[in-house]
Amino acid sequence: MRPQASRRTRLSAIVLGLVCLMAISLAPPAAALPLGDPEGLAGIGDAQQVIVVVASNRRSTTAELRTYERRTDGSWAQVHGPVTATLGWSGLIPGERRRQGTGKTPMGTYALVDAFGRRANPGTAMPYHRFDRDDAWTYYPKVPSTYNILQTADRKWRSYGTYVEHLWSYGSQYRYVVVLDYNLPQGRVTTDSNGIRRTSEPANTRLGGGIFLHVSNGRRTAGCIAIPEHQMRRILTWLKPAANPTIVIGTERSLAQ
Repeated sequence: MRPQASRRTRLSAIVLGLVCLMAISLAPPAAALPLGDPEGLAGIGDAQQVIVVVASNRRSTTAELRTYERRTDGSWAQVHGPVTATLGWSGLIPGERRRQGTGKTPMGTYALVDAFGRRANPGTAMPYHRFDRDDAWTYYPKVPSTYNILQTADRKWRSYGTYVEHLWSYGSQYRYVVVLDYNLPQGRVTTDSNGIRRTSEPANTRLGGGIFLHVSNGRRTAGCIAIPEHQMRRILTWLKPAANPTIVIGTERSLAQ
């Protein structure tokens, strides 16, 4: 009788193994991380807060925006989104290939350095400047020392032609703005005797400037990322300089790589 019992034991083991294999094969796959989840991104360094902007392709003028915060165990928690964001009127391009006036949003990873707005500080910990009718953002290639810099001097900037943004004229779009560290001057910025802010190490005047995260007015931008005002306010008050906030902008294909 022992050989028969042994055969039954072996048969039972084989059947049990087949059942386990079938259970494994039929088990639902583990939930995939959303495309752009910081867990799979390189280049974010020690950032504790990350905003991820994902467009379907480089021709897209809209994208999905999500924000993430690093937990104490190193994993990531999604905080906001998805939010529909409006991009530049001619799509996206890698930041190092962008050119001034092309209407393209720069792809890449950028620090979020400070903020400004037409309205009072909503409670953000980011350095915040409430601008008035005198304030402007200058990016005139013929004056590199003032390129891609916030200006607070009381002057008209007529000599800069179209290479200046008179901030007050942007209405609702600039109620709340976060500045991306895209092509900002690396040198120390000082104010001269005329109240003009200048740097000794100018930015690259070919790449363009004034790339912000700001409030949407429903139209495509000149290269910025724009979202609804209530979402912009929520994200602005969430950002903290101590968390080294960073934004990652890309396409489904570039972020998947």
